[in-house]
Amino acid sequence: MPKKVDHQERRTLIADALMRVAADQGLEAVSLRHVAAEAGVSAGMVQHYFRTKDEMMAFALSVVRERSQLRVTEAVAGLGENPSPRLLLRTMLAALLPLDERTRDNGRVALAFLAYTAVRPSAAPSLHEDTAQFTGFIASVLPDRHGAAAAAGLLALMEGLGVYLLGGQYTAEQALGALDAQLDLLFGSSAAA
Repeated sequence: MPKKVDHQERRTLIADALMRVAADQGLEAVSLRHVAAEAGVSAGMVQHYFRTKDEMMAFALSVVRERSQLRVTEAVAGLGENPSPRLLLRTMLAALLPLDERTRDNGRVALAFLAYTAVRPSAAPSLHEDTAQFTGFIASVLPDRHGAAAAAGLLALMEGLGVYLLGGQYTAEQALGALDAQLDLLFGSSAAA
């Protein structure tokens, strides 16, 4: 009886290898050959699942997105029922920051993907939709006097903090302090959770 192949599992194996190569050596080192070697599979297998580097990159980006969403979901689940809007946003945004070694690897890869899509916007059209949805959600949780511009600013702050964390300019404590200060401005310091 022929062995049943889990194609999603193989695609994820390849995406994980791509992310390790990208985290260790940068996206410029990502090639079908390097990814195949890192995954321990043939270049032909990688080409079977991904015809081009852009296809491979788009799939790996979707894996990063799924893992980020899982981190946020797990963090929010730990809040119990009906957390305050400020605590909800802080928890979600903090879960996306590269605050420890595991999340730093994901952060390096995510940053590399953002740079990649900056020069190849067609490589990740889902990023536009994700950003719009997340900004809309943040705006819906902020106090009424704030709107989409404040939500976009909070999202940009989180992304910038991530860059500074990855570059070593900020510690986790400094980044969370900056996030808390911005949330205090938006919610008022009496709403601190």
